[in-house]
Amino acid sequence: MTTFTLFILLFVCMIIGMPIAIALGFASMTTILLFSNDSLASVALKLFEATSEHYTLLAIPFFILSSAFLSTGGVARRLINFAMDSVGHIRGGLAMASVLACMLFAAVSGSSPATVAAIGSIVIAGMVRSGYPESLAAGVIANAGTLGILIPPSIVMLVYAAATEVSASRMFMAGFIPGIMMGTILMIAIYIVARVKNLPAQAYPGCKKWAISALKATGGLMLIVIVLGSIYGGVASPTEAASVAAIYAFLVSVYGYRDIGPIKHQAWQNEGENIGSAVARNLMLFPVSIFKSVSDPEVRQVLKDAAKVSIMLLFIIANAMLFAHVLTTERIPHMIAESIVAYGLQPWAFLVVVNILLLIAGNFMEPSAILLIMAPILFPIATQLGIDPIHLGIIMVVNMEIGMLTPPVGLNLFVTAGITGKSMGWVIKACLPWLSLLLFFLILITYIPQISLFLPEYFDRLNGY
Repeated sequence: MTTFTLFILLFVCMIIGMPIAIALGFASMTTILLFSNDSLASVALKLFEATSEHYTLLAIPFFILSSAFLSTGGVARRLINFAMDSVGHIRGGLAMASVLACMLFAAVSGSSPATVAAIGSIVIAGMVRSGYPESLAAGVIANAGTLGILIPPSIVMLVYAAATEVSASRMFMAGFIPGIMMGTILMIAIYIVARVKNLPAQAYPGCKKWAISALKATGGLMLIVIVLGSIYGGVASPTEAASVAAIYAFLVSVYGYRDIGPIKHQAWQNEGENIGSAVARNLMLFPVSIFKSVSDPEVRQVLKDAAKVSIMLLFIIANAMLFAHVLTTERIPHMIAESIVAYGLQPWAFLVVVNILLLIAGNFMEPSAILLIMAPILFPIATQLGIDPIHLGIIMVVNMEIGMLTPPVGLNLFVTAGITGKSMGWVIKACLPWLSLLLFFLILITYIPQISLFLPEYFDRLNGY
């Protein structure tokens, strides 16, 4: 009766259009009041503990802030130029460069919609001007943008780590090879389509121009080295790396590229001034400049936007943690796990069920909410069936990628529709051919565990575990 009440209340609230965070909290509190001895005070305490006890969750607002600065600060444009100079001379290279740019931006943002917005707003129009069909350009970017949650650092991976208490660092390691693999599959498919449709290629830029664009993109590329290098090298935890990333993104956007902030129109070096004097002058003025930057309207707007997204996501997480608390207290996941094990369901069959459930849920809910609801249920079952929790996490993340492209709640579809000015139906039709590649990739990830587990196990061997 408890289980029935909990899930019926949740689904009814969602059907009538209640926000997912409120629906989770309302269903949980009603179930506690009706069937539990816990008081409302304990509910308030659990909501507080949900965000205060999970140190990993602190990385989320830092990565969101980092992504906000990089999206606004022109890093995306420089990464796109670098990607175009790298592969643009291949037939279909402009579309391939767009995928490569999405992969690079995914490695500094951790967000799928942010990747589509930052890269797509620039490259879709560029591809159309170069002779690419607009539907192909939109479909490629919408699908490549999903790599934002697969290539580490990933906010969705942090949510899974918090929900199941697995290592966020190991999740980041596990997502690296699948992310590169998915990007490569997309680029191979683009090359084949380009040959069939005779899509144009850019002129070879030459080594000098490539080196210049690589140098200009170094500000963004260095963030990948700082974040992933510090995590994989054991120097910093994901939370510590995220805080450094936020500060670095601020410095690169405001003082490195000068695309936002109070000094964006000022010259770095005065006319006739030598480089040594310019460096000394800028260092002396740095403390004053920091104060001016924080009070600058553009910088404050970035901080405000990042805070709004962080608060929204953490509110969903807090209510989902309360929902997970009710599940655990009533032993619902354990009962389901015992039933499945007793029934004799094989691991491969269980993974089929998992994929079907997650693909259906992806049509109606936001990825973080799905993970926080489903992970506490699926995790104990997978453990009893001998499925590695990290492998399960990557399977769930890939399913969330597909959910970003399925209506009616596919976030990437809305972002792409906003960029192109087309209807949702047009965007869905443009994405469908490329979505089949994601489904094929999901099968590979599901039944070849070593794609996900090779890197974490390799680092374990290096560390002597």
